[in-house]
Amino acid sequence: MAEDRETQLQKIGETILTGARSELCLYMRFLNLPLSSLSYENRPGTKLLGTDGIRLLYDPEVLIDCFKDNPILINRTYLHVVLHCIFRHLFKPHRENKPIWDLACDIAMEYIIDGINYRCVRYPATRFRRVFYENLKNKFKVPTAEKIYGLLLDLDMVPMEQEQLESEFRRDDHSLWPNSDQKPNPGMESPEQKWKDISEKMQTEMETFSKEEASNLETLKDEVRVENRKKYDYRSFLKKFAVIREESVPDIDSYDIVLYSYGLQLYGNMPLIELQETKETKKIEEIVIAIDTSLSCSGELVREFLEQTYTILKETESYFRKINIHVIQCDDKIRSDRKITSQEELKEYMEHFELIGNGGTDFRPVFDYVNQLMKQRVFRSLRGLVYFTDGQGTFPKVKPPYDTAFAFLRENYEDVFVPPWAMKLIIEPEDLGQGKRKGKPDLINLKDDDNRKEANYEY
Repeated sequence: MAEDRETQLQKIGETILTGARSELCLYMRFLNLPLSSLSYENRPGTKLLGTDGIRLLYDPEVLIDCFKDNPILINRTYLHVVLHCIFRHLFKPHRENKPIWDLACDIAMEYIIDGINYRCVRYPATRFRRVFYENLKNKFKVPTAEKIYGLLLDLDMVPMEQEQLESEFRRDDHSLWPNSDQKPNPGMESPEQKWKDISEKMQTEMETFSKEEASNLETLKDEVRVENRKKYDYRSFLKKFAVIREESVPDIDSYDIVLYSYGLQLYGNMPLIELQETKETKKIEEIVIAIDTSLSCSGELVREFLEQTYTILKETESYFRKINIHVIQCDDKIRSDRKITSQEELKEYMEHFELIGNGGTDFRPVFDYVNQLMKQRVFRSLRGLVYFTDGQGTFPKVKPPYDTAFAFLRENYEDVFVPPWAMKLIIEPEDLGQGKRKGKPDLINLKDDDNRKEANYEY
């Protein structure tokens, strides 16, 4: 009898989930693949819905009670869970504060869902949410989970404030998320890679929709675009400007210990092959680092960018012993040019770095100046110029005779135009070590209104 009841509950639960999936796909056909990628599994004790990236787990009794109360909440929670998978929140490395990371992921997903103006997920937002969302939009153009996480850490919330946010935004069960340290079985596609492929396919489908459909999905499109954009390791990026040179160091890679030992055995003390005393290596020899010192560029972020660059360049395997690095500060004029020829000079420059300038932004003076240095044979084989900036400026009309990369700082991600001959690198503040905790700002003012706790956030 008990088995019959359990089977019946499972059947009803799967019917509810299938109906929710069909309704979501009816309004948003690009969700067909993501919504169909999770198998259903009855798991008593689950807080409504949860996932491990492979299965959608549910407690049928909780699901039925919620469906009786409001079917829209089932649709929203189903979509909430699938969005976690699309953005790969389940598979990202554990943060220093996992409860805050979980909360940030939930807020980001609810922000997206509340921005979708379709009847299948439309639900009146509380005043708490409206105020919170408004301040998020003022702070970030695209409020990703990572950015919200940093913001919540800055708040340094007391337990009551964190509980209030969790009661407002928590929808699914995160206890089922896989351990980020787990390795997939050999020969099997990892769930993370599977969802990355699904996310990219979904993005392609969304970008082919009509303008009318896209207007209801702008927030989701922006978030997916940011999540799926290619990310580069800055160290690997700098290697684009490396050159091959013969260096006076032992070439261990070409050394054959077998022939060496055989020669010693055959002739006593005469090896058949000696260790080569030189080798060809690919390292940075000459590079120009241009720093935008205009009013729009934060001095603290400039220093962070230089610290990251210094950390990479100070490693002996990154550049030759003799180097020719020029660090140029420029706004609409050349403000300084510091030539660095050794690791010691680089260290000394970083310890006494001072930002010079505060004018407008014009990229052309740097290129004119570097071209003049090349005519004066200051450079032997300049491979590249990296221009760090956070603002719009006037680009040269002619491609320079060396590779150029513009590193744009964007706290609010948006596409930046660069000439076809230039590379573009988007750097988020957190990539430069920003978001350090600076104590709790006075941001939250709790009060009771209509038996609900409301908050007024000001950033």
